[in-house]
Parts: sequence; structure tokens; C-alpha cells
Amino acid sequence: MYTDDDIESAVQTGILTDDNAVAFREHVSERRGAPIVDDEHFRFITGFNDIFVVIACLLSLVSLAWIGADTVDGWVGGLLCVVAAWGLAEFFTRKRHMALPSIVLLVGFVGAVVATAGMLLNTEPLMSHIVAMTPENQSADVHDFIFCLSAGAGAIAALLHWLRFKVPITVAAGTAAAVTFIVLLLFVAVPEATLWMNTVMFCAGIAVFALALRWDASDPSRRTRRSDVAFWLHLLAAPLLVHPIFSYLDVFGLHAGPWQAIVMIAVYAIIALISISIDRRALMASALIYVLYPLNELLNMYGIVSLGFALTGAIVGSGLLLLSAFWHECRRRVVELQPHSIRVLLPPIRNV
Repeated sequence: MYTDDDIESAVQTGILTDDNAVAFREHVSERRGAPIVDDEHFRFITGFNDIFVVIACLLSLVSLAWIGADTVDGWVGGLLCVVAAWGLAEFFTRKRHMALPSIVLLVGFVGAVVATAGMLLNTEPLMSHIVAMTPENQSADVHDFIFCLSAGAGAIAALLHWLRFKVPITVAAGTAAAVTFIVLLLFVAVPEATLWMNTVMFCAGIAVFALALRWDASDPSRRTRRSDVAFWLHLLAAPLLVHPIFSYLDVFGLHAGPWQAIVMIAVYAIIALISISIDRRALMASALIYVLYPLNELLNMYGIVSLGFALTGAIVGSGLLLLSAFWHECRRRVVELQPHSIRVLLPPIRNV
């Protein structure tokens, strides 16, 4: 099985020309019956060996954390995980280019850095300095500040990992850590900001979504690693954007009524148009639960109790299946309505 990374490597070494690479991708696209750019591909698993290696890596990392924590201290176990995750990535990521193990090792590395930093900051010498830096009589801020610093350490770790290994999910992991750092720092500096949690989350989602669009715009044909980076950023941005919107609509409230269902459907339609335009399905997938629940409750209000969820699932599922079947035609019609300055930044439309 050949991947885009293999094709890029062949082009860089002169084995294939750019025209040959494009022709090969077009050929594969035609055989599959749909344009590659419209299928939102990303590398996840290349074979069962990926799963085998992941199981072995997880066993090794968990065992090292257990041994370090049991024999010395918790932060020692975390530090052993950090070193082991980086060392394993040197072989399985940098040399073997295995997708799934690279993702697991990245998550393990950043997670171990965050956990180790948190345990070290909770030790007595450092804790006294942190308490001195936080407002008096606000012990909750101390723990938030420790978590904030730990998230900052995770963001730095993700940056170092990206510079070394270039695993696409690393940018999303680092962005998540950076967003957590900034949000918690805001809450520590301005405790009243916690009252505006949904607004803060939505603003963070806008920033991550803009970053994802920037990565997408740098590779509109989606033939390089940048497209994979954008994919993971869209997955991160989706819940940050969708949850605050539907929270304001109170779709899970006890008094959800018909007007909320109507507004919710309208909002989901807007989300669908945005998703179709940028050819990313993450927003629509993240918003599904917010569609299913209020529609089910609405049917229950009108006495359709036993089949409420089944009917809701059948309606929504059928709609999504139709959209998936005619995704390319829908994209063509929606994108043609966009201004030229926006169309040039979107993935190209191909005839199917």
C-alpha cells in the first residue's frame, strides 16, 4: 500500500515527476469512483501491525509509569513515559512512518509531560512559590494555575515533537494544550470569566477553526501532510464551536419546545452549509447529538414515546446518507454560490 508520504518522497528523490504524481493520484481517484479531494482522507492505520505495535507500546508505557511511581514517585513514572514515548517515536514514527503508533506515542508523550509537570508542581518546594503567586485565600486558583502551567508544558512538548517528527495530530494536540493554558490563565487572572464559559469556549473554537482553515488553504488539493493537520484541527474546533451554540439554545433543558427545535434545525443547516463549503464533516458530526436529543424530546411531547428516538434516528440518518451520496453535487452547487475570492481557497470541485 502506497501513501501520499511515499509519493512525496518519490517526487523529492527524482523517481517521479510532479506530473507523474498528479497522474497517479488521478488514476487512483478514478478507480475508486470519487475524487480524492472530496473524500477527506487521512492516514490512520496501514495494517494490523499498527495495532500490534500500539498494544506493545501501551503495555510498555503503562508498565514504566507503574514501576516509576511504585518504586520512587509518581513524577518519575511520568518522566519514564516521556523518555520512552520519545524513544519509541524515533523508530516507529521517524523510521517506520507508522500512522496509528505515531498518534498513540504522540498522545502518550504530551499526556506524560502534562502529568509529570503537574506532579512536580505539586511538590512542596514549588507549591510554596505558586501559592505566593496566586491571590490570597483563593486556593482553587492554585490548582487551576498548576493545571495551567502543566498545559503550557504540554504545548511546548507538542511543539518540540512536531519539529522532530511532523506527526499531523501534533499541531492539534499542541493547540489544545495552548488553548487550555490561555483559558485557565484567564480564569486565574479574572475569576469572573468563569461565568462566561460558553463565550470563552466559542472564541477559542473560532481561533482553532481559523487555524484549521489556514492549514486547509495552504493545500486546497489535499495532497500533502498539511491536509491531515487541518483534519485534526477541525476535529478539535468542532466541539468548541458547536457546544456553546447549542448550550445557548438550551437544547438539553427541561422546557425545550418547538421553537428550540426549529432554531436548532436552522443552526444545523448553517453548519451543514459551512461543512459542505470547506469539505469537512467534523462540524456536522459534532452537532449530531444536539439534533437527535431535542427532536426526540419534541416527539415525546406529542405522545410518540416508544418510537421517538427511532423515528428521529431514521429521519436524521436518512438525510445524512442522502447528503453523503450526493456530497459532490451538493458541494458543486454550494461552492458555485461563493465569491471568487473564497472559492479559490476551497478544495477544488471535480466532475464525477
